[in-house]
Amino acid sequence: MTREASHARHAAPDGPGGPPRRVRRWPLGLASGAVALALTAGVAFFAVHWTGSGGLPEPGRTQASRPAATHPASATTHPRAKPKSASMPRMSAAQLAGQRVIYSYTGLTPPASLLRWISRGEVGGVIFFSGNVASDTQLADVAAELDRANASRSNPMRAYPLLLMTDQEGGEVRRLPGAPELSEAQIGQSADPGTQAADAGEGAAANLAGAGLNVNLAPVLDVYRAAGDFDDQFGRSYSTDAHAAASLGADFIKAQQAGHVAATAKHFPGLGAADTSQDTDLRPVTLDVPRQELRGVDELPYQAAIAAGVKLVMVSWAIYPALDPNVPAGLSSTIVNGELRQRLGFGGVTITDALEAGALAPFGSIAHRATLAAGAGMDLLLCSQQTDTEGEQARIALADSYSRGSLGHSAFTAALDRILALRASLRH
Repeated sequence: MTREASHARHAAPDGPGGPPRRVRRWPLGLASGAVALALTAGVAFFAVHWTGSGGLPEPGRTQASRPAATHPASATTHPRAKPKSASMPRMSAAQLAGQRVIYSYTGLTPPASLLRWISRGEVGGVIFFSGNVASDTQLADVAAELDRANASRSNPMRAYPLLLMTDQEGGEVRRLPGAPELSEAQIGQSADPGTQAADAGEGAAANLAGAGLNVNLAPVLDVYRAAGDFDDQFGRSYSTDAHAAASLGADFIKAQQAGHVAATAKHFPGLGAADTSQDTDLRPVTLDVPRQELRGVDELPYQAAIAAGVKLVMVSWAIYPALDPNVPAGLSSTIVNGELRQRLGFGGVTITDALEAGALAPFGSIAHRATLAAGAGMDLLLCSQQTDTEGEQARIALADSYSRGSLGHSAFTAALDRILALRASLRH
């Protein structure tokens, strides 16, 4: 999972998919005609360390080693490719691949290489961590700089805003100061949880939008099992009651998206059964939960989130033997396309947890992980190692696989359609 908890900014360490960090799914609720219309029109701040387990505190995260790229130094050498979607601008393989990659970087100033890739149309979005933020004003200035690069005439996707995101779950997992102040656990234990959840969603939207961001990797929809376990230790779960978690998550999602900031439900199909040591940011995790329990407890909040119109769903890096005993959820077409899309009917954008997560150590390089995730049906690849070269490796790998045909063109185009529909919906 993306250690979003690792990205927690205040009172906790930073990161996208660890204790305070992670991401998920949402039904865009767009009819095919509406999607086509939107496309034709122009279609992390977790105070934790990663975006893997969905936003743990950033400090103290163990990063998987970044293998040297074995692909060409520049994906721009690929021949130009024409996707099947007639409404999509003509793009090179590098540009097509770049739309599916979320980049990260270190420090307060985006590197020149990232700005150059954005201006060439080779970037889908950027995730911010606490180390990228000095103040709301500084972050807003950075967002404006990225937007200017995105508006370059050399970018065929300049009509679509970048996806600028962070982990702003509340409580310990925040990359920006301010709302939402309460953690999910505090909301669940309050006298009026529904109102508090809606207030948190509204506050998160206002806070992020004010800093120029348009996607929040929240809420966490995990249904925790025991006090002090993986989610509860950082207050990242609303309740041990799946119905309560479902209702409060939907309240947060609807309020936040009403404020023009997309919500991300995470970490599908759920990390609520994980104990304190089962952190996918650090190591492989297997959650041996019966299928009936997964569907009746852990997936229940996602049904409510989809009904509420959640735009993104983050899929976890844990292995669920009851659904697919062979690979982590985010690398499993059985889970991504079967469980999430076909069984639950999610039509929105899927996003991985951090590609550099320790849970993926058995799956080789960043390039290989990126290709596996895309092949399993993940739309967006989250590169949260805070080095822009990680995103470059993922982009080159996807471009190569697209050009060779090892990633099917129809599935690739369908992923791009969903991503561009999301980006079009976030235009102000």
